[in-house]
Formats: sequence, structure tokens, C-alpha cells
Amino acid sequence: MQPGAIKITVLGSGTSSGVPTIGCECKVCTSADPRDNRLRPSILVQYAGRNVVIDTTPDFRQQALRARLRRLDAILYTHAHADHIMGLDDIRPFNFMQRENIPIYGSAETLETIRACFGYVFETRYTESSIPKISTNLFGDGPVELFGLAFEPLRLHHGRGVSWGFRFADCAYLTDHSDIPPATVERLGGLDVLFLDSLRHKPHPTHTTVDRAVEWVEQLKPRRAFLTHMSHDVLHARVEERMPPHIRLAYDGLEIWVGGSAG
Repeated sequence: MQPGAIKITVLGSGTSSGVPTIGCECKVCTSADPRDNRLRPSILVQYAGRNVVIDTTPDFRQQALRARLRRLDAILYTHAHADHIMGLDDIRPFNFMQRENIPIYGSAETLETIRACFGYVFETRYTESSIPKISTNLFGDGPVELFGLAFEPLRLHHGRGVSWGFRFADCAYLTDHSDIPPATVERLGGLDVLFLDSLRHKPHPTHTTVDRAVEWVEQLKPRRAFLTHMSHDVLHARVEERMPPHIRLAYDGLEIWVGGSAG
């Protein structure tokens, strides 16, 4: 990896139920195109020998194996829905290898839910079983400095709730949003890479449609845009063929380079 380069790997590009969806035999769920197989939404950000994951999905073990992840330096959480946090227990092998706690970062609401869901992680009494070893860190509106790269939390509307996107360098990762507040829009200028929620074609109370995501790209004008968090309503080849060249559909295993190239 060249100095200053950032590599983004899409660990999962699907929605909360994944694609194929259990029990479904629709055209997308039975597609032979591997790009239509979508694990739950997450990305890996690699730079300067560091590995930062955004969200630990229920598929995290499978995602880490596929990405040949050998080290995990930090985790950022967008929000506390199950499809974004429930893989936390699978960080234990990294604890074994690294012999250190892994820092996690989230909003107050997210950290509270993680404590409720993974109560055993926070117990102080001795246990014979292995548990994830983490250090919790609350973020606010200011950037989170991780190993020389700033990750700026960006507030998003997720229906009546809140989720958080992150801007780092000239990249932004926005998943699980029904709308982008004006204050966040102001932080999204001059982007090289932008990820956007793009659940399906029909409106949804907590997510963005494909057409609305395209409108956001036209407004924000990133150099490259990638649609993610897609359900089994989105057939990769059919939808992508009608997109302009700078808008692509993300897919599991996609690697994107920013500020350099492999080498």
C-alpha cells in the first residue's frame, strides 16, 4: 500500500435480512450473479498498516475470513440495530492474537444498547469463558482521531431515529438513512468516494430509495458514488446498467482505493 493510500473493502452491501433472504425465491435471491449475494452492511478501512471496521454485523466472522483480516485496530458504530452490532463477539480471535483491548466508538445510545445486548462483556467478576475485550469510547460531533486519520461522525435521519455516517479524508460512508440533515450536507463537499443507503425502489420509512440516492449524488457531486444497504428488490446488473458511470452499486468484496493504489 502506497503512503497516504486508503483502501476500502465492502464487507457487506445488503440489508438487515441479507440477500438471499430466507425462504425467498425471487429473481435476486436466486440470481447467479455473485454481486446479488449480500451480507449485512459494513466496510473495512485500511491505511498506514491499520484496520478500522465500521459496524460488526451478524456476518462479521464470515466477512473477516473472506477479507483475510489478520488485525483489527478499532470499530466505529453507525447505530445499534442488530444488523450492525451483533457480530461483536466475533472479535475475540483478534484479542487472542493482539493481546490487547480493541477500542469501539459509538453514540451514547449505541453504547448503551451494546452494554444491554452484551452484558457479559462488561461484568467485572471472573469468568472461565473468553469474552470480547474492548474499551468503549463515546463520540460527539467532533472527529475521532484514529492512527493519524480523522473520522468525523455525521448525523443522519433514520426514520424517527438517528444513525451516524462517517467522513474520513475525501470519503464518506452513509448507511441507514431516510434523509440527510442540512448540517451534514454541508460536510459532504469535495468527496472522492461517497457511499449511500439505497434500500429498494419503493419508499421506506427509514431508508432511501435508489432514485433518491441518485438525486443525492447529483446534489453532492462526489467523483465516485456507491450504493449500498440493498435489499432483494435490487438486481445488480439491471439497476447498474441504467446508472451514469460515476455511480456504481457496491457489492461484497469490492475494493476501492483512495489517494494511491495497491503496491
